[in-house]
Amino acid sequence: GFLCSLLLGILLALALLVGSLRNLIHDYPVAISSLFFGVVAASAVIARREISRWHLSLYILFIVSSATTFALLGIRSGSIREPGTYMIFIAGAIAICAMVLPGVSGSFILLMLGLYDHAIGALEQFELSVLSLYLLGAVVGVLAFSRALNVLLSKYRDLVVALLLGLMIGSLRVLWPWPSDNGGLENTRLGFPENNEIFGASIAVLVGVLLVGLVMKLARVAENFRSNDALQTPS
Repeated sequence: GFLCSLLLGILLALALLVGSLRNLIHDYPVAISSLFFGVVAASAVIARREISRWHLSLYILFIVSSATTFALLGIRSGSIREPGTYMIFIAGAIAICAMVLPGVSGSFILLMLGLYDHAIGALEQFELSVLSLYLLGAVVGVLAFSRALNVLLSKYRDLVVALLLGLMIGSLRVLWPWPSDNGGLENTRLGFPENNEIFGASIAVLVGVLLVGLVMKLARVAENFRSNDALQTPS
């Protein structure tokens, strides 16, 4: 039941948002980048609570993970327009693994890999051959990774979450709204903010933060509703 609900939500979001989101990214790159920046930054703050107790080794792992991710992303300057078959397959496997990790989304991983625009385009044009490769990679990835992830989270949960937090913070480089050229949302070359765009970008970041807060609020309300057994018949 849980998996069916999750899949239905994903399919509904794809059906409603793919075309319009692609146009918005093209027409308003600064605003959309800023919105995603706020969403990911707020998600990282919330995911920090997953760690029961911070200590020196966790801080070191977080800092190293952040710096390494930030530096490695600088090697790639933009999106990949024509990825090879093997790369699409691997991207699908990695993206689906991110879906089952706390605080990291599959679309964010595609952004990091430079394949977000390619995947959205394949969805919009309904390119079955490309989508099948992403799907095949996703199936293989989740089957291969879910059991290992369960072991890692049960034995080294705080270390895994600290590593993921570093990945999220370092990867914000991808969402910096002002790349140094016209490479688009996936450009990792950093430029300076345009003065006439700072206010609008700040508002978009705030909206992203508020959206995450709203989702968390709704989750807490739903959790309280279940824990109170509101529908339980009195004895």
